[in-house]
Amino acid sequence: MRTTRDRIRHTIAFEIIGLALITPLGALVFAMPMHDIGVISLVSSLVAMGWNYLYNYGFDRLLLRLRGNTAKTMRERVIHAIVFELGLVAMLMPLIAWYLGISLWQALIMDIAVALFYMVYAFVFNLAYDRIFPIPAEAQA
Repeated sequence: MRTTRDRIRHTIAFEIIGLALITPLGALVFAMPMHDIGVISLVSSLVAMGWNYLYNYGFDRLLLRLRGNTAKTMRERVIHAIVFELGLVAMLMPLIAWYLGISLWQALIMDIAVALFYMVYAFVFNLAYDRIFPIPAEAQA
């Protein structure tokens, strides 16, 4: 399994790169002020960081219990990304609606669009991260 230090590095890198991408893209796509999208993005990032740590820790514990290691197949990576984003959408949709003064329906559409972006981003980021920072063999045993 990954160490706490490695999980923190993973989470911070994921969120910083994600914020740098989503804030200007979100302002452009949703035709909203960069400030509003920036606030929503930052708060969402803080929620996502907590969720990211807990979710990935739990997912790895489950794999370790079921299989004895934390290596993920492509199918598991896809499932991992989808379930993560579904949980995040459920947590963030009410916040987005309230802060932007939009309906829950509009917030859901916005949240789904952002979640789709992050699903692809999470898949690519995690694949790259696992290759750049592989889990040492002794930690997988």
